[in-house]
Amino acid sequence: MNETNANGSLNGRRRVVITGLGALTPIGNDVETTWTNLISGRSGAGPITQFDASGYPVKFACEVKDFDPTDWMERKQARRMDRFAQLVLAAARQAETDCGLDIAAEADRIGASVATGIGGLKSFQDCRDELRDRGPDRVNPFSIPEIIPNMGAAWVSMELGTRGPLSSQCTACAASNMSIGDGLDSIRLGRAEVMFCGGTEAPVTEVGIAGFAAMRALSRRNDDPERASRPFDAGRDGFVMGEGGVVLVLEELEHARARGAKIYGELLGYGVSSDANHITEPDPVGTNPARAMKMAFDDAGITPDEIDYINAHATSTPVGDAAETRMIKLALGEELARKVPISSTKGATGHCLGAAGAVEAIFSLLAIRDGVLPPTINLETPDPTCDLDYIPNEARRADVRTAVSNSFGFGGHNASIVLRRFED
Repeated sequence: MNETNANGSLNGRRRVVITGLGALTPIGNDVETTWTNLISGRSGAGPITQFDASGYPVKFACEVKDFDPTDWMERKQARRMDRFAQLVLAAARQAETDCGLDIAAEADRIGASVATGIGGLKSFQDCRDELRDRGPDRVNPFSIPEIIPNMGAAWVSMELGTRGPLSSQCTACAASNMSIGDGLDSIRLGRAEVMFCGGTEAPVTEVGIAGFAAMRALSRRNDDPERASRPFDAGRDGFVMGEGGVVLVLEELEHARARGAKIYGELLGYGVSSDANHITEPDPVGTNPARAMKMAFDDAGITPDEIDYINAHATSTPVGDAAETRMIKLALGEELARKVPISSTKGATGHCLGAAGAVEAIFSLLAIRDGVLPPTINLETPDPTCDLDYIPNEARRADVRTAVSNSFGFGGHNASIVLRRFED
């Protein structure tokens, strides 16, 4: 059992709560629009608009729609940033407004940890084209700062004026869960009072689509994009590429109390492990990702029977969804695993790669806030190997106190976080 001391520390540790959110996703350009569309079962998939995909084997994706970076930054500044950095800076500005924090008053105690799986893929592609077509003397001098993965975090820090810890995880699709875990550790260790944490990705480019399609990782349902992402369904044939920028404001509890901050929930635990198995395929048994979940439970000081909802990583790939089913059974025990409601929200958002964990952390928090479990859309024909309660197609009312969100990445990166309703 957790024990809370008079000073608000949990089991002798500083408690960490979430006080601000910002998001641009394929189903909405702010948090509440995204959540409303998710609960209503809307898909963010459609024909690719960012380049001519007519000659590509995959012609659709889950894009962020109607995004104008100049709504959030100066035009000159926007021209020096890749889309992945533009998206997360816009999300960070939303989160800054939402949390109501005076950053300038204590900038040294406020940090940022922003993840990405790939970084500036479009800028890398453009740089290569310039080099080939115009020669080395005509390459854009901003190319490297646009490409390197840490610049999402760097732009957030520079534009918001944070001067505390600054980091960027690049651990494939587990990256933003690890960013959130990094922020949790920074606050627990006293290195910061507040951390802007999240993830961003903008992989809907010629190289991104062609490369993932060549791996046979993407769905090829070009005639029916909105039904292409179908986690746990027997007819799933790959994930749908997604993009987005998402930021959560993590804050030490007493700091949040002192300024009367709105609190969405508490970040209770974090667990990580590695598979040491394969460059793309998950642990076939599920032992190692299950260790990450169990580590998160231990860190949170909870037992598996306290879990009310799991937001699964499940991306709509044949191997991955079945592996996660096995892993959840290992982590919870088969009998309990059959009782806990689970959903994969990637049916709606597609797979946002390095931003996925942050997107799904917000969904888990809002499930706690509103008592609504988001559906796994397009789950029409259950796969016999995926035999748990996946909340098919329609949202479900439930009392949610504790939620777990999983993220797993190419190369064997595993990360789980535990979120809980804030109880003073």
